[in-house]
Amino acid sequence: MAEAVIVAAKRTAFGKYGGSLRHVEPEDLLKPLFQHFTEKYAKAMLHIDDVVLGNVVGNGGNIARKALLEANLNIHIPGLTLDRQCGSGLEAITYACRMVQAGAGNMYIAGGVESTSRAPWKIKRPQSVYDTHLPEFYERASFAPENQDPSMIEAAENVAQTYGITREDQDLYALNSHNKTIDAYKQNLIQQEIISLKIKGEIFNRDESIKTRLSEQTLNRLKPLLPGGSVTAGNCCMKNDGAVLLLIMDKTTAISHGFNEGLVFKDSVTLGVEPTLLGIGPVPAVSRLLSKHAYTIDDINAIELNEAFASQVVASQRHLSIADEKLNKYGGAIATGHPYGASGAALVNRLFHMKSETRTIATMGIGGGMGNAVLFERWS
Repeated sequence: MAEAVIVAAKRTAFGKYGGSLRHVEPEDLLKPLFQHFTEKYAKAMLHIDDVVLGNVVGNGGNIARKALLEANLNIHIPGLTLDRQCGSGLEAITYACRMVQAGAGNMYIAGGVESTSRAPWKIKRPQSVYDTHLPEFYERASFAPENQDPSMIEAAENVAQTYGITREDQDLYALNSHNKTIDAYKQNLIQQEIISLKIKGEIFNRDESIKTRLSEQTLNRLKPLLPGGSVTAGNCCMKNDGAVLLLIMDKTTAISHGFNEGLVFKDSVTLGVEPTLLGIGPVPAVSRLLSKHAYTIDDINAIELNEAFASQVVASQRHLSIADEKLNKYGGAIATGHPYGASGAALVNRLFHMKSETRTIATMGIGGGMGNAVLFERWS
């Protein structure tokens, strides 16, 4: 079986909903990333078998195909867009790596893109052409049957209540996420992940959701989003815009193109959980992944777990016994944001640039009650 390796990874900085990237279409978020790869890896880019992207709230169609054509890639590259809600970007990477392992191709671009700011309005179709009621708008499609399909905030509250995660637990985690992200920027650790964009003559190269003056007192003053709850605007992520791309090859091909380091894809697991507790999805996914390889959590050097809500991260961390120093070392989505279809790819992008970590996992909790997790080992 061929060995799939990630040899390059970059992302845009993430803009907040309605922020600096609010007028940028998804294909235009991807274009500078494609251009970077084309300029830096020109010879390899002539041999791409497919582009596989995660996307959740876009216009439909096939954004992967549209974007690669907009970026003037070879017209013979087909393009595939996947939707596994928040786990889409991570699933796109898994798909590309599995295709390499299967021998279906030698070279892929995978990742994800999301513009929550440019997401189209959704309107329910009437049952009859004679229906005279006003159009009914909705924000998202159902992820599960009606009695199992809470809002994301309700699901986060369910996790907090079920697993005993307090408001204080969540606020402390959120504050630490921002602080770790700020420190990582100061140490120039995050900048290596990012390709700059030019927006109306201004350079955009820093995640827009980071709160540099956040304090415990500020978090304490925020009201719960639901009556009597513990989830606030401060201990969950924002909606965001952004894109991530990774270059994936079989190892033999990578060596022939002059690459000699990166991330080796070892395995992945995607499992379902109770839809009303969707945030706990990383627990069974990571547990199964470790079990398949006879590893314990102590054998993993770094874990990137998407921070949609602090409650789900704290609950997952406790159940998996993840040491603080191994979890989201540079902070996460509570600070940098959550561009749904791109977020899973952003986790892998971060692990790619953590070159001292030898065995790592990226994992997501997913709408509809799922979790996915991917195991990597360092190639150097």
